[in-house]
Amino acid sequence: MILFPAIDLKDGQCVRLKLGDMNEVTVFNDSPADQARSFEDQGFQYLHVVDLNGAFAGQSVNGAAVEQILKTVNFPVQLGGGIRTLDHIDSWLDKGLARIILGTVAVRDPDLVKAAAKRYPGQIAVGIDARGGRVAVEGWAETSELDVIELAKRFEGVGVAAIIYTDIDRDGILSGINWDATIALAHATSIPVIASGGLASMADIERMTRPDTRILEGAISGRALYDGRIDSREALARLKASAG
Repeated sequence: MILFPAIDLKDGQCVRLKLGDMNEVTVFNDSPADQARSFEDQGFQYLHVVDLNGAFAGQSVNGAAVEQILKTVNFPVQLGGGIRTLDHIDSWLDKGLARIILGTVAVRDPDLVKAAAKRYPGQIAVGIDARGGRVAVEGWAETSELDVIELAKRFEGVGVAAIIYTDIDRDGILSGINWDATIALAHATSIPVIASGGLASMADIERMTRPDTRILEGAISGRALYDGRIDSREALARLKASAG
């Protein structure tokens, strides 16, 4: 069970949004690279990064910040937000990213996801962001009629490394992960699932150690790590102990 610390990038800064609203922004660090180094020093083994501006723009906007992160840390980094073409995927993986997360394009152009997964086995993840059980796209600005499980099943057996499932209604408000929906998704697909959106406290960390959550690859935490609601070293120790 991996605990992924999250760095969300807006205008070159490390921020957190409330419910995915670009106007509800809290800046936590002016240097995303320094924040990434801090997470690595705390003992995390994998980093989750989102280019928020890129998700809305449909192309990378915070590329310089991402590149600086890659130059600063040694642990693997996964990136989502505005990555919509194979050329873009090629470029980012060449720069050292461990994994690319494809969100809007998974709805708009599933064949591109399948082609990318075939070209880069184990390095392509699908980001499924949901509002009320329906898939949201374009930086969460639009909600489709597509069901979460229906979308996940489109990528069975094509080499997708993981699904990152975010409940937008819980993101950034510290209300706790939607464990029921996330675990149901994990049971509905053979693709490993990572929980995201709302991880709020050490109670959620404790929840991650229970037998029913072992079907998940891990969970992503943002705001709760920044404001101290989750003690990173204690959380990592608990997860390690439960795995042993």
